[in-house]
Amino acid sequence: MKNFKAYLYLTLAMTIVGSSMVVGKIVTSTFPVFLASCLSLFVASVIFIPLLWQSEGKFPKLNKKDLLIISLQALIGTFLYRIFLLYGLRYINAAESGIITSTTSAAIAVLSYLLLREQLKSNKILGVIFSVMGVLVINNGFNQNIVGQNPTLILGVLLIFASVIAEALFSVLAKFVSNDVKPTTMAAFITIFSFFMFLPFAIYEGTTFDLTSLRFTDWLPIFYYGAFVTVISFSLWFKGLAKVEASTAGIFLGVVPVSSVVLSYIILRESFSWSHIAGALFVIIGILLISKEPKYAKK
Repeated sequence: MKNFKAYLYLTLAMTIVGSSMVVGKIVTSTFPVFLASCLSLFVASVIFIPLLWQSEGKFPKLNKKDLLIISLQALIGTFLYRIFLLYGLRYINAAESGIITSTTSAAIAVLSYLLLREQLKSNKILGVIFSVMGVLVINNGFNQNIVGQNPTLILGVLLIFASVIAEALFSVLAKFVSNDVKPTTMAAFITIFSFFMFLPFAIYEGTTFDLTSLRFTDWLPIFYYGAFVTVISFSLWFKGLAKVEASTAGIFLGVVPVSSVVLSYIILRESFSWSHIAGALFVIIGILLISKEPKYAKK
């Protein structure tokens, strides 16, 4: 099959992204949020530095504008994103979080229209509507719990939504980075900058957290989050993206909610709900619509 490898890379990349909800849920049950993020970013930085050297042949120099934008991406798209996401995962299920975060493509479409004045075509408007409907279906599925037994669920939803906005702003900011900055360079710098942003807070949490009480298995999710979620998913995504059109690659974002729902059920034993399936389907339809190139678009 033509482009089979590219499709495989994109599928694996988005499966890993979906699994990050499950891993994040496990990590936050063991580690403090800032310490967990700092440790996983340290793992990712250690891996990215030799990859950066291999890609560039030397340590790249960036101009002031690119450094400023990449710093903002690190602050918004990694630092704030992880804070919102990991704290949010303490209040709602990983499956629900995965479906909500997969609406990022809809948020990007809206923010690109508001901030960049990009045209919001009919397919993107429909995609945004379906994505919002998907989240509403999920909310309806646990609405009784919000009103009754567990009012903190609404806090979890708001935090996950905040992480969606942060991730969307991250993508919009990327459009301001110079074209000569390679994806590996951008990812490496963002990872390293983010690590130093988390470091002072992680040191503070580390002084009150007993690291010696942890087992070897407690460290595995940290390594997975750093090596797989941050580095390998990125590498697989860009390998696939190099062989297919961006609009085609965007369709594979639909793997994220499916991955998060399935893995949450298998690994975390989270209760199965038809609202998860229905919500995920609405979001996937939204992603497909947003990724679709109109027939009348100029090439």
